[in-house]
Amino acid sequence: MRAVVVPEPGGVEALQVVDVEAPEPGPGEVLVRVTAAGVNRADLMQRQGFYDPPEGATPILGLECSGDVVALGEGVTEFSKGEHVVALLSGGGYAEYVAVPAGQVAVAPRGVDLVDAAGLMEVAATVWSNVFMMAKLQHGETLLVHGGASGIGTMAIQLAKAFGARVVVTVGSAEKAAFCRELGADLAINYRETDFVDALDEAGLKADVILDIVGAKYLDQNVRALNTAGRLVVIGLQGGVKGELNLNRLLMKRAAVMATSLRARPTQEKAAIVSAMVAQVWPLVADGTVRPIVHARMPLDQVRDAHQVLEDSSHTGKVLLTL
Repeated sequence: MRAVVVPEPGGVEALQVVDVEAPEPGPGEVLVRVTAAGVNRADLMQRQGFYDPPEGATPILGLECSGDVVALGEGVTEFSKGEHVVALLSGGGYAEYVAVPAGQVAVAPRGVDLVDAAGLMEVAATVWSNVFMMAKLQHGETLLVHGGASGIGTMAIQLAKAFGARVVVTVGSAEKAAFCRELGADLAINYRETDFVDALDEAGLKADVILDIVGAKYLDQNVRALNTAGRLVVIGLQGGVKGELNLNRLLMKRAAVMATSLRARPTQEKAAIVSAMVAQVWPLVADGTVRPIVHARMPLDQVRDAHQVLEDSSHTGKVLLTL
């Protein structure tokens, strides 16, 4: 089968489409024939040598996919051959076939094209597990999302609004700000022009929950932006790994800082996240309240171009690879 590997870490030129042996489903696994795979920043980090797969995971890139079930491992009874599914992966999505634990597979939601559905699992599971399960965003609270026009950002806007929260986003251009407002964001701040803490203050707002992909660079600003009893959830480190934390400010606000990674969690935890996410999010996808935002669909052979789009931050929503 065709698959994307990285023999040596590097730039987009390090990505190679090669022929490898197709996987077989082990006990408790589902073999999926891939229709499309989502491209995520974690894939870029793996390509650059900064984010190794978990122990035992395939080195083939790709953390999510859509497709149809072609084989079932021992003990799997909840899926049928030919069923359209989406999957949350530890790796292997950039390939024609992938074997995945059954608990990380879900029937594709109704009303969504199977190609577009490839961009749902990673962002929906990330937002649901971090914003709702961990940070416990409530109706009437304010969510601040950094990178509002990204795949995660566009999903966070839609889900937070669906559950009655106010949404503020930071973006890098006027065009992305306009798109986020059209999607439902109450306030979109161009971080290239305005300090987001000042913008929040001018609007009379504080963030009850912050979903942060930047890390160290934004640490002090994020804490200043938090409301009393606010929750900062760090899920990315694009702005560095070491920052100075004002513990007194955190203490006075009775606030919390949390940092999580989805990929490295045990299979059982991922399965619990997928189960909860499907129960809460899939009905919203089926009725059109939440939809996948797709920037581009590219064939697998154009994987280098797909990575370049993310590196340039020229996308709004998800970039998908089709097979």
